[in-house]
Amino acid sequence: MELLPFPTDWRSALVVVAHPDDIEYGTAAAVAAWTAAGKEVTYLLVTRGEAGIDTMPPEEAAEVREQEERAGAREVGVDDVRFLEGFADGVLVGGLELRRALAREIRRVRPDVVITQTYADRFAGGALNQADHRVVGREVLDAVAAAGNRWIFRDLLHEGLDPWSGVRWLGWVGADATHALDVTDHFEAAVRSLEAHREYNAALPDDFPAPRELLTMILGVDHGDDAATGTADVAGDGADRPARYRWTVDLVER
Repeated sequence: MELLPFPTDWRSALVVVAHPDDIEYGTAAAVAAWTAAGKEVTYLLVTRGEAGIDTMPPEEAAEVREQEERAGAREVGVDDVRFLEGFADGVLVGGLELRRALAREIRRVRPDVVITQTYADRFAGGALNQADHRVVGREVLDAVAAAGNRWIFRDLLHEGLDPWSGVRWLGWVGADATHALDVTDHFEAAVRSLEAHREYNAALPDDFPAPRELLTMILGVDHGDDAATGTADVAGDGADRPARYRWTVDLVER
């Protein structure tokens, strides 16, 4: 199926994920393109990823990973990075508590676009998805609806948060896709954004792809200047890399 171009007629986006670095696994390239075009982008993380570094106690890892996420966000033009409180890495459970917390932030930010992670059991390449990702991806779906209904989570009205039904586009990243965005001009910013997660990356297995290699696998398009290989020496250093990079998303207009 031919992918449709990602829409441009919007002002602000909210990107919601479970952990620090989830956005940097590809979506940060799209974010860099959006902020370069003058769009407002806010990050919302459900946890601080405190269970993600085997060699670091969770209390320490939470602080480290929050700061790494903020540093990565700055590389792609995002200053507004928010973290929910009271939700633990690795044991997220879908339900009203999380849905209310997400709806609260949607009412606060009042975005036109909401992007989150797939709730499919497998990623597009066949790898198994992680439990927290699946929980967040599905709860965002329902939280967007709840944010627009004044009679759902009526306590939010007492917090001064009026309903927000202005989310026009809702998208999931990681599995089937309907829309695409060329991010070739923003690939280097995306690499820097993932590289900002220094402690987390350093703790990964030795055979895990480095940030540039990983993002090339995720975003690289096999149609370049070299008809035989689909690659080009775009950096002028003799190394073959994709001549184009593309971010894809399963996007629904509401």
